[in-house]
Amino acid sequence: MSSTPAHPRRPLTAPSVRARKVAHGSDPLVMVTAYDAPGARIVDEAGVDLIHVGDSLAMVVLGYDDTLQVTTEQIAHHVGAVARAKPAALVVADLPWMSYHVSAADTVRNAASLIRAGAKAVKLEGGRKRLPMIEAIIDAEIPVMGHLGLTPQSVHAMGGFKVQGKDSRAAGLLVEDAKALAHAGCFAIVLEGVPSEVARIVTDAVDVPTIGIGAGPDCDGQVLVYHDLLGIEDRLAPKFVRRYADQKRDAVAAVASYADDVRQGRFPAPEESYHLAADVAETLGLYGSPS
Repeated sequence: MSSTPAHPRRPLTAPSVRARKVAHGSDPLVMVTAYDAPGARIVDEAGVDLIHVGDSLAMVVLGYDDTLQVTTEQIAHHVGAVARAKPAALVVADLPWMSYHVSAADTVRNAASLIRAGAKAVKLEGGRKRLPMIEAIIDAEIPVMGHLGLTPQSVHAMGGFKVQGKDSRAAGLLVEDAKALAHAGCFAIVLEGVPSEVARIVTDAVDVPTIGIGAGPDCDGQVLVYHDLLGIEDRLAPKFVRRYADQKRDAVAAVASYADDVRQGRFPAPEESYHLAADVAETLGLYGSPS
């Protein structure tokens, strides 16, 4: 069993992440998507490299069917919660749908609001058509992580959550997009929902690290959602998710035990209750009350 890392760790920065290419001898990057202070403390103590406050917040925490409903303000709220845990991991916040599909000035303002909330970098989806926004954000001294392949904010345009890059033309476009993002200054690129062979080609083609989710083992790192890997969320089981615990089952059993104890009069017990001193109890006529 692996042990948790010694603390305190030195905070990870975007430039240090940019240097983490497995082909150059670096260890693979570990990123976990989490949305609050308890989750941030847990994954940081476990030694992850990056904490991603993703727009998946809409589905995982807020109960929506896709990521399109979440706002910049909601992302900022959860970024603040993660940041207040003071993790050594690099906090990366998603720019949600319609926060960077606007003017460059508004895009930068939206990115800045996430940095002010506590993020150290932002992530946005899309390839070459997003270059003006990426360049504007970077010009404002804000590090940017790219996101290619299955881009959930484009779910309607893609016709659903479908694997991307499955033919030679689409694979070639992914490679060109990745090169363009790296050239524009992105310090890392998430590859989601692409064949592992294509992810390997993209990873070899760029000098910044790739972080895969449903993109096979040959990326420079991997990301999973906290609720997925811990089994807190069990309604969906994407092929790329590996569950390392079954916390929903354990939580349901624990709450059911609590409910049964309440209904049967077993909770709270005397040791879980506060009591008057004997003399006060006697004055109130509560003879025999425990002290």
